Amino acid sequence: MKNNFKDKPNILMIGQPNIGKSVMFNNLTGLNISVANYVGTTVEFTAGEIKLGNHSANLIDVPGTYTLEITNEAERVAVEMLQGKTNSKKVNSCHEDSGIEDFTINQRPEGIIVVIDAYNLESSLYLFFQVLEYEIPTIAVLNRMDLIEDCGEKIDVELLSKKLGVPVIPTVAVDKEGVETVKEALVQMLFTGASSDLSQADTEKNPEAQKDLWKKAEQITKEVKTKPSIQKKTKRQIWGERLVKPWPGLPLAALILMTVFGIVVGLGMGLRQFILLPLFRGLIIPAISYLIQLFVPEGFILEVLIGEYGIFVKGLEWPFTLVLPYVVSFYIALSISEDCGYLPRLGALLDGLLNKLGLPGSSMVPLLLGYGCGIPAIMATRQLNTRKERITVSTIVCLGIPCVAQTGAFISLLAEKSILALLMIFIFSFFVIFSAGLILNKILPGSCPNTILEIPELMLPKGEVIFKKVWSKVKNYIREGGLPMLAIVGFAAVLYESGIMESIGEFLSPLVVNWLGLPAEASVPLMLGVLRRELTVVPLVEMNLNMLQLFTASVVGLLYVPCVAIIATVAREFNLKMTGIILLLTSTLAFLIGGIVMRIGSLFF
Repeated sequence: MKNNFKDKPNILMIGQPNIGKSVMFNNLTGLNISVANYVGTTVEFTAGEIKLGNHSANLIDVPGTYTLEITNEAERVAVEMLQGKTNSKKVNSCHEDSGIEDFTINQRPEGIIVVIDAYNLESSLYLFFQVLEYEIPTIAVLNRMDLIEDCGEKIDVELLSKKLGVPVIPTVAVDKEGVETVKEALVQMLFTGASSDLSQADTEKNPEAQKDLWKKAEQITKEVKTKPSIQKKTKRQIWGERLVKPWPGLPLAALILMTVFGIVVGLGMGLRQFILLPLFRGLIIPAISYLIQLFVPEGFILEVLIGEYGIFVKGLEWPFTLVLPYVVSFYIALSISEDCGYLPRLGALLDGLLNKLGLPGSSMVPLLLGYGCGIPAIMATRQLNTRKERITVSTIVCLGIPCVAQTGAFISLLAEKSILALLMIFIFSFFVIFSAGLILNKILPGSCPNTILEIPELMLPKGEVIFKKVWSKVKNYIREGGLPMLAIVGFAAVLYESGIMESIGEFLSPLVVNWLGLPAEASVPLMLGVLRRELTVVPLVEMNLNMLQLFTASVVGLLYVPCVAIIATVAREFNLKMTGIILLLTSTLAFLIGGIVMRIGSLFF
């Protein structure tokens, strides 16, 4: 059902990343949301309808930002949204069914919700004071109050509200505490004329105070936040500090990553072998094949539908039994690591290593996103500070980081025959990442600036939140991965049954057979892989390859050209020149290194 975004007041929700802003947004809007690109950029924001009694409003989740100083694309978008300045009256919808095409942001918002982090109060107040300078009715949501209570600290909410000159509402977003109070405050602000008395905020009336907002934030924090006389660190704080130190942080990081690897492989293989394979091979595919045979006579069309490369055979089996189980297991592991607060700590721990590649610790986030999908990983580079950092991370993602679907294909191809070979392909991936980073750091102009990496408190993951995240990712994979793969397999079936595939194999035979040492039919995955990255690997499962051929094919698949969707993202984020360079680089290295691996391996096997 499409949302009607017309003729309603616009409310911006602003806050720093990783403080529960998006959780609060979801609590306020429910499922009635849309995701879109801000005009002229690839910066995504979320908009939704919020019900306020007999009224309703548009709530816009502004990209998370630490300041409004316009040091990156996300900060520029936040400032332009506050100013109501755009080059167009409409935003660009990311999804065909979003209904956001009628939504305009070419005017100043009628209200603002600033989400303040109770745990890191001072830095949040700095952003809050910058927001107040736009003189828009504002309320403050003081989130993560549970962390304050766990530490034995207290915040005088009434005094803080008086100091800020706006309503301050304490909340715990993950438990939906304070959501109704926020809605009541919005009704008062928007529809009863009881707007915030911004004149109480010194930021608006005292130019001298504006020169040192950090000092102002620090002073107010001292006044409203009290700590116990004897402050004893909680176990959560102690372990939070340990995880960012070389000892025991590095050994624990190795243990955690090995555990994550074990969860992804073990859980994925269990889902595949005991649930999905029996379901599809024993029930779904035979039932569909039986029905099709009732209505379609033998011949070309029948073979395209249920033949060797049949749409309803390989088109169902490959995405849903070879890849889907590892998509599920990967996102379970990633969501747990993300929600407990470990990923930023891993970035801080590896900050020194990343600096050698010309990257800050904060680049760990888009790099890890690449193991899910290269598209959000490349788009997430907009949070980085320099073009050099963005190009480096994007190139590494395209060249050496397998997406979750490709990872699932590698596991299906190698794990059942040799766990060592599977480990070796990921070790090779890390080698490519590190080597590419070192080279790009040398040849690209610019330096690695010092950056501040916000490290959230360690928390126990919420089962409900994990489930929602994983379910959302699985639905996204089915829509954007599984269904397109069905169509691509259909294309391959037509080529196979018409004999075109055999001709292509003969044409590429010198490269595929003589140089890579693979059978001629392995040329088919190379062609399909341009459309979907994992299809460079998945069809090889059906071929009777020896261990050296499997490993060589995996190396080629890892380095091979990114899929069409990633190439399109690179073109939008950068330009056609860089897109061409990445295509040339990946294809050249894939065949060059693949052939070298085959020749070195043939000396020992």
